[in-house]
Amino acid sequence: MRRLPRSLVPLLFLVGCTDGGVSGSPGAAGVRDPLFPRLGNGGYDVRHYQLTLEYDPAADRLTGTAEILADATQDLSAFNLDLHGMDVADVTVDGAPAAANRAGDELTVRPRDELRRAAPFRTVVRYAGTPRTITDRDGAKEGWLRTAGGALALGQPAGSMAWFPGNHHPGDKATYDIAVTVPRGLKALSNGELARETTTGGATTYVWRSAAPMASYLATLAIGPYETTNGRTRDGLPVLTGADPTVAARTAKVAGRVAEVTEWAAGRFGPYPFSSVGAIAVRDGAAGYALETQNRPVIPAGLFDLPILVHELAHQWYGNSVTPATWRDMWLSEGFATYAEWLWAEDREGTPADESFDEAFATDANWSFPPASPPSAEHVSDAPVYGRGAMVLHQVRRAVGEEEFFALLKGWPAEHRHGNASTEDFTAYAEEASGQDLGRVWKVWLYGTGGRPK
Repeated sequence: MRRLPRSLVPLLFLVGCTDGGVSGSPGAAGVRDPLFPRLGNGGYDVRHYQLTLEYDPAADRLTGTAEILADATQDLSAFNLDLHGMDVADVTVDGAPAAANRAGDELTVRPRDELRRAAPFRTVVRYAGTPRTITDRDGAKEGWLRTAGGALALGQPAGSMAWFPGNHHPGDKATYDIAVTVPRGLKALSNGELARETTTGGATTYVWRSAAPMASYLATLAIGPYETTNGRTRDGLPVLTGADPTVAARTAKVAGRVAEVTEWAAGRFGPYPFSSVGAIAVRDGAAGYALETQNRPVIPAGLFDLPILVHELAHQWYGNSVTPATWRDMWLSEGFATYAEWLWAEDREGTPADESFDEAFATDANWSFPPASPPSAEHVSDAPVYGRGAMVLHQVRRAVGEEEFFALLKGWPAEHRHGNASTEDFTAYAEEASGQDLGRVWKVWLYGTGGRPK
């Protein structure tokens, strides 16, 4: 992501509640992420989300059915789903009515029969209501954002819970099918590939399929009168860009370079990890930041320039395919994407990465905390995660040499393709791959708290 500078009321509903002889234990409410301890849930691993949605922009009403296919990771008597707002009509587990208790953003589901460890199970949640915008601790808006005649769904770090129930932590990635019905004349753009588009009467349904695992914060939905353009890279990779008609003309030139940037990035970072690529240009008022939504980044018109396009497309390798294990590992996403900007400037604009490093080194904001240790949730997108994160990589480059470093840039996303990785995973990988002890780099640049190194 590239940002601009800048009482608990329980609802109880029971459906067919029985004891069922349950002897398992409830899954944890929250996975104890270092920065967002209440995000996500324990006791299960989601494999697939099938979302069937209908949105009426005039009434700002979303009606949804979420089918969640998961595997139990323990004997479960109950489990939680993250859901912000919305009214839940009913829940079933493996076709049987389940009891459900609502408290804040936690939807606790108690299946009729115990779920055994390692067993697959299917949960269906039917819900509806006016989806909400969430204000982050740093003041940014996410979740469900109203736009002129439509809406925009953005999820970093917790906004996806505003439009569908799930296990909303980056550590639980899944595949997706998203079917969205909107009034005729509007489009609904999402991740992956468009599998089907059908119009009946006054409504059109768009079915999007994401076959590669995706963290829920990277899921997006853009509803409005978007103009779309199709193309391909030289290797035949499909390219789909969309733009709000009010900004299509001013963003077309940069949007037209998606294929070029993707081809360049594949040369530097290895094979592109997904089956299509693109971007969505939105009005400036729709969001105050760009976000690396999987295979189709969302970028406001005022930010739609080449460095940000490079940054967001680099995330497809670093952040989307290799997703941080926890939010404290965010520098593995943002530091790499920022370094991609430096590499583009070096390769295409004649600006050596040493100059970009010097500029970042001289920026006071980059030294407020170590990139691997954001002090709290409101600092997860602050400057050190980006600029000092990129400086860490440049110090690795200086330490191991050009050949080893650029091999590492390709090897790291290949090693953890479509998975999750931590800072400790990266430091161990870098030392093993290069055959060098990089302890001083980690101590001074990644974890050091003494300000600028002398």
